[in-house]
Amino acid sequence: MIEKCKALYVKYEEIIVYLIVGVLNTIVSWGVWFLCAYTILDAEIVWQNGLLSILQWVAGVVFGYVMNRKYVFKSHDPRIIKEFIQFSGGRLTTLALDAGMMILLVNYLKVDKIVARILVAVLVMAGNYIISKFLVFKKK
Repeated sequence: MIEKCKALYVKYEEIIVYLIVGVLNTIVSWGVWFLCAYTILDAEIVWQNGLLSILQWVAGVVFGYVMNRKYVFKSHDPRIIKEFIQFSGGRLTTLALDAGMMILLVNYLKVDKIVARILVAVLVMAGNYIISKFLVFKKK
């Protein structure tokens, strides 16, 4: 049984580690979102809802880049600045998705902000994996 688990881990290591890093990244970025949403900003005010997504994004990008580079995609590219810019650019795409979907769901469709956050997080995580794997950390 242990050997089967090891074999599955080796076969799917990148995806498994991505999911673990994704959970950690979600904790960090959601921590920023919840801290701000329940102290200084109000997600029911459109511009503040957008600002919440931006603050969450900044925390997620910085943490996510370090973790994805080192543990998920194991990049050794010496062009760290170029790689970080590409990573950030990919994350800008999913930031637009995040902010737009949160505003649509919370402000216009009146979906509970926690339910909306969970739904949007799933879409963002999938998009981030695709962008990172095929555009940022692609193997040569």
